[in-house]
Amino acid sequence: MNVPRLHPDTIEQVKQRLDIVDIVSEHVVLKKQGKDFVGLCPFHDDKSPSFSVSPSKQFYYCFSCGAGGNAIKFLMELGKRSFSEVVLDLAKRYQVAVQTLEPEQRQELQRQLSVREQLYEILALTARFYEHALNQSQGKAALEYLQNDRHLNQATIQQFQLGYAPGGWETLYGYLVEQKHYPVALVEQAGLIVPRKTGDGYYDRFRDRLMIPILDLQGRVIAFGGRTLSDEQPKYLNSPETELFDKGNTLYGLDKARATIAKQDQAVVVEGYFDVIALHAGKITNAVASLGTALSIGQAKQLFKYTDSNRVIFNLDADRAGVQAVEQAVGKVVSLAYQGEMQLRVLSIPDGKDPDDFLKAHSAASYQDLLDDAPLLVDWQIQQALVGKDLKQSDQFQLVVVEMVTLLGNLPNPTIRTHYIHRCAELLSQGNSRMLQQIEEDLRLQVRGQRWHGRSQKWQTPGERTLLEESEALLLRLYLHSPSHRGVIVEALEAQDLEFSLSHHRFLWRQILDVERSDQGQQSLDLLSLLRDRCTDFPREMTQVYALFELNEKTERDILRAELGIRSAAAAIEEVMCEKRRRHFLDLWKTTDLVINAELGHHYQQKWQSEVKRIQELRHQREVNFLDLVNVPIVGES
Repeated sequence: MNVPRLHPDTIEQVKQRLDIVDIVSEHVVLKKQGKDFVGLCPFHDDKSPSFSVSPSKQFYYCFSCGAGGNAIKFLMELGKRSFSEVVLDLAKRYQVAVQTLEPEQRQELQRQLSVREQLYEILALTARFYEHALNQSQGKAALEYLQNDRHLNQATIQQFQLGYAPGGWETLYGYLVEQKHYPVALVEQAGLIVPRKTGDGYYDRFRDRLMIPILDLQGRVIAFGGRTLSDEQPKYLNSPETELFDKGNTLYGLDKARATIAKQDQAVVVEGYFDVIALHAGKITNAVASLGTALSIGQAKQLFKYTDSNRVIFNLDADRAGVQAVEQAVGKVVSLAYQGEMQLRVLSIPDGKDPDDFLKAHSAASYQDLLDDAPLLVDWQIQQALVGKDLKQSDQFQLVVVEMVTLLGNLPNPTIRTHYIHRCAELLSQGNSRMLQQIEEDLRLQVRGQRWHGRSQKWQTPGERTLLEESEALLLRLYLHSPSHRGVIVEALEAQDLEFSLSHHRFLWRQILDVERSDQGQQSLDLLSLLRDRCTDFPREMTQVYALFELNEKTERDILRAELGIRSAAAAIEEVMCEKRRRHFLDLWKTTDLVINAELGHHYQQKWQSEVKRIQELRHQREVNFLDLVNVPIVGES
């Protein structure tokens, strides 16, 4: 968006409306300290609260990194945006009339502002339309459902703006388009109507459904969830993603829950709208919902803004049981828990109840007790591995061992891994102190096999060494000479947990990362000269990689085909790793007594076969990349 020059009156009105605590607290967890507030600085890796916000001065300052300024500068620095962009967003937020210094730009500006503002207006009006319909004769069944089945009182119904979408195909369409005269394109853009496949009109997306508005952090309606009152499928229907609604980064109820989340330093995540509503009605007001999808990294990071400990309790739905269901429900957030970046706890209510059902028969205090006792994810997973198993039966004992080894192998932190290996050994030994030490040692050896990443040269062939040398060198050369592709290279390495295997390449990569950390203010093209300066400090090591600092005719061609080269090199490195792992697991399988340890043997066989399948995929990918490299012309060639 080409942001115009704003009139001084607009800027001044925005400044007068601002509250720096309100602005900063959306991005930083603030704690009251005397007249001011303190928190972790968002501009550097702050370990202890050094970031101070003064309401009286409307000013922030970090005593560690020196960052400081007013609310506008805070948003500029945080989002890397211009002054005018930030002020323009704040003007929309606080409903300040926008004036510009260039009259010819006003019409375009008003058009751009008008689209989003009209979408907010349409959705707000729709929410009121649904609320009104709930209290009419047509909404009687929906209202009775809320009062009798969900046990909600009128205050809670109003607090969450619950409503009813009438059953007609064009009821809302007629109200918004024909009666209120909103452009049909905008109503469709808001996700409220759907074009007919025949191309002759539109119909309402939500019909004969109980309606739950989804609000943003400013309390504005951005979407809806609709629950069927009949046997119609799906049971719950959400708005599609729109300019205002990003499902993967939205948490239902966060607008109402964030203050309590910050106060209690923990969030409760449930899966259903009515679980959130029931919990809030029961005074458990730090509850949010993930909109029926797996909890995303983006949603988790939203919660982290309001908690110091990153403590999140996930309340599993009653109809979803077992370790696999939990891992699916919390999605990629599992990796954050395993890495120790968040305290992810799991609450599975006894007797298979949802929070909503539980609160109909028990007090909110009883639910709070369950929250307080909720185990960490790994502890819960270990408990689940033991459910229904008789450890005196050798086959069931071995099955539990395999589950535990798989789980423990996913823990990247050695200290945490050691703690849980000992814990599992205690459970498996069942109080037999003589068995405890042997079981713990066996677990440690099996976990070591589970975590083996193919980095030992023991399983490597000379040909693979050559392939690694060429592929790793290509990635490093591209990183040095093509700054625009550095992010792509990092993503390619992180996507498959790849690293540089050869010692001289690992050395250069460490130097690159060290230079980038210590010289953040330098332009990206200075990386080569900064690395050359280190040759005097590490003459022997730098001699082995100095050839990568220069380009010849062939390597210049590699730069011009960088993206294909990155894909091909990453696939080659991963293929070598997979080949080594395949040989490793095949050797473990061959040396395992399949009569005594049938489950373990089956586990190694699955690992071996999984590597074979991945190798085939990577070889196909490399063949496709090779054909692309051959056929794609270089810019400038005739």
